[in-house]
Amino acid sequence: MKKALMAVEMSRYYEEARELARLVSAWSLSLGRGKHFLVVCSGGGPGIMEAANRGAAEAGGLSIGFNIKLPLEQKPNPYVTPELNFLFKYFFMRKLWFAQPARALIVFPGGYGTMDEMWEFLTLVQTRKMGHPVLIMLYGSRYWKKVINFEWLRETGTVTDEELKLIRFADTPRDAFAMLKWSLRRNRAMREAFRRPFP
Repeated sequence: MKKALMAVEMSRYYEEARELARLVSAWSLSLGRGKHFLVVCSGGGPGIMEAANRGAAEAGGLSIGFNIKLPLEQKPNPYVTPELNFLFKYFFMRKLWFAQPARALIVFPGGYGTMDEMWEFLTLVQTRKMGHPVLIMLYGSRYWKKVINFEWLRETGTVTDEELKLIRFADTPRDAFAMLKWSLRRNRAMREAFRRPFP
């Protein structure tokens, strides 16, 4: 019974990822006369990955799928834009392509692969190896705060207060979307200021 209740609780993330991707894609298309300012990108597989690609497609947007060749074959979901579906042999190359063009990483509840990507992004942002600011948002604060004891990381001194501020939390598609827009506008303003540092 407990397992069934948990499955129901976790299933809501599919619809929420779909809605968030739809909001992002619709907003992106509204900014540039049919051009994409932002393109939704996922691992290209089933579940939450499919939800993100599906939401983007439903808004009329493009979406990228970065699939990986695995022993248990993962097939691309049907919502990835066909010419933007890529198959990788190595995880490190896949993560490089996830990271380099990214302006935000919104992490929904997931397993080892999801956490691997999240920690990689956090490390790149922490060490300033990204070359540009990236919002790291963990969606579903209850899930993430149970899975990772962030407070204990801080208490033990393995992560500083400043490093914990690299992570944002959201619990609804609307909140996540608002935070994404805020981050993109802030980072754009910072870039403009750096181009013209003196009046």
